[in-house]
Amino acid sequence: MGVSADPVDRQKEFDERNELGFPLLSDPDREVARRFGVKRPGPLPSKRATFVIGPDRRLLGEVRSETNMHAHADKALEILRSHRADAA
Repeated sequence: MGVSADPVDRQKEFDERNELGFPLLSDPDREVARRFGVKRPGPLPSKRATFVIGPDRRLLGEVRSETNMHAHADKALEILRSHRADAA
């Protein structure tokens, strides 16, 4: 799932344009961003972060990169694979 401060209609347009295949949630008040520690002060956009959460709702890992978008997917997959191997 993805979360952004963008309004619902903008999220929908982004999803349709990019065919993401996963839910996008709107956080216009940036409450979720604040709780995850990625909210910046004032009108600045939230920090870009990926949180990998397991089926037991435990945080497995996080990825923070403002400039390298590929790092988010690559590192998130690495975290998932690592936890899958640990569980086996």
